[in-house]
This record gives sequence, C-alpha cells and structure tokens, in this order.
Amino acid sequence: MKDLSKVSRREFVTLAAAGLTLASPVGLLALDQKEAAGKPRTQVSADKALQELLLGNARFMKGQPESPRRRPEDFSGLADAQYPEAVIVSCADSRVAPEILFDVGLGDVFVVRIAGNVISNAGPTVKGSIEYAIAELHVPLIVVLGHSGCGAVKAAMQHIDAKDSLPGAINDLVELIKPAVTQSKGEPGNALENAIRKNVEIGVERLKELQPIVAPKVKDGTVKVVGAVYDLRTGTVTLVENGKS
Repeated sequence: MKDLSKVSRREFVTLAAAGLTLASPVGLLALDQKEAAGKPRTQVSADKALQELLLGNARFMKGQPESPRRRPEDFSGLADAQYPEAVIVSCADSRVAPEILFDVGLGDVFVVRIAGNVISNAGPTVKGSIEYAIAELHVPLIVVLGHSGCGAVKAAMQHIDAKDSLPGAINDLVELIKPAVTQSKGEPGNALENAIRKNVEIGVERLKELQPIVAPKVKDGTVKVVGAVYDLRTGTVTLVENGKS
C-alpha cells in the first residue's frame, strides 16, 4: 500500500474522480490493484516471495483475507503475460487451494497440482511444468506443499501393509509415495504425519537435483526450493526444515 505522504497529484486526482478518499485503505488498495494489473512486477527474491506467502497464510488463518486481484479487470490485464513469484506443487485434494490458503491474487502463483504432491518419477508433465516456470517465467521460489490427512499417502501406507495393489493408474501413483512411507517408518510420532512430511522432503530434494534447469539455479542461488505442510483443521502452513516441521 502506498505511503499517503507520497501520493502524487495525478494519483490524488484519480482517487477523487473515482469517488475515493485518501483516508480509505480499501480505495488505495483498489487503485494499487488496478495500476498493477498486467504490468511486470519488480523481481523479488525467493526469501521475499516466501515471506509474502506466509503473511498471506497468516491473514487467511485470522479470517482477514485481502483477496487481491480477483476482479474481472484483473483477468483482462494479465491476458498477455504473467509474472508469478512462486511455483507451488500441491496435492490435487479439493481442500487444498493454494490461492486461497496463501491469500494471493491472479498471477501471483504458478500452481502444479497432483495427488500426493509427488515429484519423483512423476513424469514430464509435472517436472516440465515446474521447469517452464523457472526457465520462462523466472520464478525464484518453488514450494512443495503437502497436507494433513493426505489420502494418497494414507493409501500408500495401507497397501504396503496389505501387500496388495490398487486398480489402474491409481496403483502407479501410490507406488511413487511408498518410499516416503518406508523411509519414515519407525520415526517417533504419528506415522501418517511422518510419512506426509517425508514425502515433502523427498520432493524438495528431487527438485534441488533436477537437471538441466532447476539444479543449476538452486546451486547458484537464483532459485530456492522449500517444503511445507498445510493443516486442514487449523489452516496453518508450516515449513518443513532439516527433517522437521
């Protein structure tokens, strides 16, 4: 939001013509959104992008979302180009909507959704989508986002124990998650939560090593990959760091 002491005469006239007042935060936010729609943004760092996501999640948790850039004119303003600040690889679960839980607007995040938020051996459609965002859109941050009670991880646990398989491609998907279950087995705490976290960690490490596009940019510091877990009950997004969340 603009510093009121730095509002130009042109901006003041624009505000007045729109029937807004300088004392109206909502009015200023609307103006900022209108001016920003469709224009390239100043390139932000990965740390800044992550901070903005976490601040948005804090607003969501408090029930105070700003819901930026979600008006019809924002769609037309971004029709010719996009400037997302983060790639979010999340589960396809209907309860996990990154744009809502991070309180971001149109064009802010490049979202790749797949059941179980799997990365390893997920195929060219998933990895190619991520690489496109890095190479062509110059996105500085990748977030691998798991969530509590993940059905795909739960299925992997159940079918390892039962030593059976699921029909069709569902079984192929669950097979990709089984390493997280086996690697987290025996850890203290809740077995499902441990497997969900491990699945995120495996995804993060896979992306850090993904050649030929992502790994070099991670190495030179222009791209950062982090993991996080979203709690369906509280709305909280918690970063997964150094094997802990």
